[in-house]
Amino acid sequence: MLNYVTYLNQESDSWVTFVHGAGGSSSIWYKQLREFKKHFNVLLLDLRGHGDSQPGLKDAFDDKYTFDYITEDILEVLDFLKIQKSHFIGISLGTVLIRNLAEKYPGRVESMVLGGAIIRLDMRFRILMGFGGLFKSLVPYIWLYKLFTFAIMPDGNHKESRLLFVREAKRMYQKEFVRWYKMGSQINRLLRFFRAGDINIPTLYVMGGEDYLFLPSVKKMVQKQSQSSLLTIEHCGHVVNVEQPQLFNRFVIDFVADVDRG
Repeated sequence: MLNYVTYLNQESDSWVTFVHGAGGSSSIWYKQLREFKKHFNVLLLDLRGHGDSQPGLKDAFDDKYTFDYITEDILEVLDFLKIQKSHFIGISLGTVLIRNLAEKYPGRVESMVLGGAIIRLDMRFRILMGFGGLFKSLVPYIWLYKLFTFAIMPDGNHKESRLLFVREAKRMYQKEFVRWYKMGSQINRLLRFFRAGDINIPTLYVMGGEDYLFLPSVKKMVQKQSQSSLLTIEHCGHVVNVEQPQLFNRFVIDFVADVDRG
């Protein structure tokens, strides 16, 4: 089972589950934890091969991960903790996992907060993925990871986010990185499926105004979804919860509380 930690709030029946992105860990939510646990029960988890969820023996013989496979990891923790429904807050690739969980198990999802959401991969990112695919087994993975983080978070004010994700990614193993990288080849098909329908779950997209690769497609997506809204935080890049934590916390807590009130 994934490594996880819970923070219980005796005055609330609501759960908020945080899902980090590829290469990160539950530690990226350190600027959220203090405020959110004042209002909700909180679940933090480390995805497979990240943070303290290091690969088990069975993973040594499994070279192929899928988004469904990783999604089931999250569901296993919810079932173990007997959490029937939760609000989900994700960043970057974590938003894809949350959306996949909502498609497969909509009854388990109260609402979705998708920060730095990935809705479509533009040509620049696909070229970068192709370049990385050629060298993923030949060079130290952290070199490729640094290249990707710089492409996604290029500006000077994104530096804190870049350094945080690179630091956490160094805890991964080369083989684990390759597994996750190969999983990325499935993402276009999955994103096309997501764009084709309206999930009908309250959804807040929180995007940085400087999230050059992903913001344009999110703007188009929101117009097609009946229960979605978009918060754009200016002078901010891809990892909105790290770069603008006060704004992120205030608006997201209000959103989740509004959903709870119905």
